[in-house]
Amino acid sequence: MRDASFDLAEYIVNTNYPNLSSEIIEMTRRGILDTVGVTMAASTLDPVAKEIINLVKEGGGTEESSILSFGGKVPCWMAAFANGAMGHMVDYDDMHMLGKTHPSITTVLPGLAVAERLGNVSGKDFISAVALGNDIIIRLGRAITLSPQGRDEWTMDKGWFATQLFGFISATVTAGKLLGLTADQMVNAIGIAYAQLSGNRQMGTGLATETRAIQAAWTGKGGVLSALLAQRGVTGSRDSFEGKYGLFKVYLQAEPDRDSLVGELGSRFDGINTQFKPWPACGGTHSSIYSTIELMRENNIKQDEISGIKIIGGSPHVQLLSEPIESKRRPKEAIDAKYSVPFTVAIAAVKGNVTLKDYTPDGLKDASVLEMADKISYEYLPDIAEKRKEVQPVIEITTKNGKIFSRQDDVVYGSPEKPVSKESLLKKFKDCISFSVKSIPEKNIEKFIDQVEVLEEVKDMSNIIRLLM
Repeated sequence: MRDASFDLAEYIVNTNYPNLSSEIIEMTRRGILDTVGVTMAASTLDPVAKEIINLVKEGGGTEESSILSFGGKVPCWMAAFANGAMGHMVDYDDMHMLGKTHPSITTVLPGLAVAERLGNVSGKDFISAVALGNDIIIRLGRAITLSPQGRDEWTMDKGWFATQLFGFISATVTAGKLLGLTADQMVNAIGIAYAQLSGNRQMGTGLATETRAIQAAWTGKGGVLSALLAQRGVTGSRDSFEGKYGLFKVYLQAEPDRDSLVGELGSRFDGINTQFKPWPACGGTHSSIYSTIELMRENNIKQDEISGIKIIGGSPHVQLLSEPIESKRRPKEAIDAKYSVPFTVAIAAVKGNVTLKDYTPDGLKDASVLEMADKISYEYLPDIAEKRKEVQPVIEITTKNGKIFSRQDDVVYGSPEKPVSKESLLKKFKDCISFSVKSIPEKNIEKFIDQVEVLEEVKDMSNIIRLLM
């Protein structure tokens, strides 16, 4: 049986805009808009962004691809690195629960860099390249989620971040599609990408680190270089997925679910279930945010009536985001605050919402939020945790008069069943752009939104990128 990389390479090369459904085209357009917005917001909301961009600019090189928000041009692989570094910094980028990934930061940002290098890349071709890259990363994630081993244990229990681990492949696919690689070159490009895979969960354990935030920097740069090298004749492994030392055996010690990997190519696009975040925090906090907001709204609970909030059980991911409780109540950095259920629930309880401003230096010191955070506790339920299931926590609010209100939500706002509306997504985009280190004229923002709305009519992607420079 030939390696899945051959099937996927042929599929990528032979699939173009006319082969995509209207649903996946619309979802891809939204992903492009959302990704650009959350990337630009990071330029002021994370001080590390400036340091990374300065380092990239120090390296110089051919001025061909733009750095979002900061401006300036660098070689396309370094633009992919710079923009990728900002893509996940505010933890507001889209996600896919079955694939266990943040797909668009691994495809849109390297795609923009390659499009500028090439020039005259049409909106149709760009949509196709991003949609295919997203499809591949979701297929890879789904293949382990639904593998024989994945059915009974938490998907990334082996210690990998799926977005970074599989993002090298999806970035390569998007870049390779834009470059017009042949099927044989695409197989080699995937092999070159496979030689670079990385992304461990240690960087997100306990106090979160900036390396967790910048994971798409490595994948973007690696993917663009993989595609460019393959275009020039450099060869890579040709059995990257199912070989004796292929991705699933070496990294995950699991047999992939092959239908997830190569089944229904061209007709099943799980990307239609991509989720856009309504709140700028780790997806593992969203059920708790939603349950808290809805519990207080339905029962008309005021913040000064609360004597305590208990987060009960939930998946191992919820436990990771809730312990140690003392540091999770009072995070020192935005990246760690976004990785904290207790602090984020405190924001939701006090403000009835969670926004980008809540993770600014002033937001982290908000006295009312910190006072509420001190009232929050976490109860570990070993029976749930040991089953390694993605169970959502119960939120229990106790009021000062002794009443107890509880709620558990498996379906939350932002999920495919309760998606973020188009209007809310546009509002989110504008809010994100307002944090750009370089102020963008209102007319340019509106024109960019209009151009993305009809992206299939755009003749040169470089022209709409200029609107935000």
